[in-house]
Amino acid sequence: MHRTLIIGTCQAGVQLAAVLRELGDTDPIVMIGEEEHRPYQRPPLSKGWLKGELEPDDVILRTRDWFAERDIELIAGDRVATIRREPDGSGVAATLGGRSIPFTRLALTTGASVRRLPLPGTDYRGVYYLRHADDAIALGPALAEPGVERVAVIGGGFIGLEAAAAARELGKAVTIVEGSGRLVGRVVAEQTSRFYHDAHVRRGTEIRLGARIARIRGVDASAAGHRGSVTGVELDDGTVVPADLVVIGIGVLPRTELAVQLGLDVDGGIVVDEACRTSDGRTVAAGDCTIMPNPYPRGTGGMVRIESVNNALEQAKIAAATLLGQPARYETVPWFWSDQADLKLQIAGLSAGYDDVVVRGDPDTEKFSVLYYREGRLIAADCVNQPVEFMTVRHALMRGQDIPRAAAADTGTPLKKSVRDAVTAAA
Repeated sequence: MHRTLIIGTCQAGVQLAAVLRELGDTDPIVMIGEEEHRPYQRPPLSKGWLKGELEPDDVILRTRDWFAERDIELIAGDRVATIRREPDGSGVAATLGGRSIPFTRLALTTGASVRRLPLPGTDYRGVYYLRHADDAIALGPALAEPGVERVAVIGGGFIGLEAAAAARELGKAVTIVEGSGRLVGRVVAEQTSRFYHDAHVRRGTEIRLGARIARIRGVDASAAGHRGSVTGVELDDGTVVPADLVVIGIGVLPRTELAVQLGLDVDGGIVVDEACRTSDGRTVAAGDCTIMPNPYPRGTGGMVRIESVNNALEQAKIAAATLLGQPARYETVPWFWSDQADLKLQIAGLSAGYDDVVVRGDPDTEKFSVLYYREGRLIAADCVNQPVEFMTVRHALMRGQDIPRAAAADTGTPLKKSVRDAVTAAA
């Protein structure tokens, strides 16, 4: 009999356990996670949760009954500190809480931790990160406090923009401080980046690009009677952005500590192959903690780390099958989304290596798409408030179809028709 230990109770971990059962595995499964909460969805934390639109049960992934019915033991609020491994791959995990958990199969779905800002002042009261449920539970009420009128958001990526949009909808004066020359510059083309800059400004948000932060300023604890309160963000040119509350969203770091302890290859994430096997050939890993061969058939090759719900779910399916001796090659069309107030961005594919773009529609209407091409072939799309075009592109990419550039530029012809024409012409 096997005993599977899944370390990490994020979406990848829950999906991996679920697929093991779906594939007929009846052996014991133990899941363990550091947080006290039941496994939950992270994306809503920077969206509906901050605006007070969601209750705790709205973000919970699975009920207690679901775990019980599938005989999956869930351990919350404890952390695996060390793992002792035997030559046959079995072993025992020891936790900080004093547990010893034996296993014969091991899966790492350890996720990622928030990247900390290494500057003075981050310990002032009123400075928040946003990654875990406890972060959101603390930040939501803080944003709603009457005395909080000015909010500074450090970081112009998706988390920062989502938090900024939520704060604006709550009536706060918001300033985004971004170190690079444009918003979400790592992910989208200049056209999409410029649109989001202008759209946030239209909604009353101030944006400072190319800003270098010197420190976070605050009232000292000796004067305030507590650990001190934030008053602003000081830039390296001496400018101070006043703030009653600061949200820091500058990315995440993969959790690789246990992989390093086990002697597994780590290079910007836990290195896995196409079947989600780590370098020891026995352990599997999935989700935000991993770096893998590019699973996108139209991708640029090489190793990639993809932070998305879709990737966590799809990669976990492959990892579960590998544990059961049914390895398959992980291939997928990645997709992502970001909700910022009334702006819904949906991305299909990976745009890395693009050499041409087509802007379909008028960005001023806040309803348009940006299609990415490489050597004349469609590889990705950013769709703003265009769900039908997003689904069209995603399905075309999944089926290996194309949308010719000239057809994409013709807004008088639906993209669905352009896909059909391309297939007919190819035939």
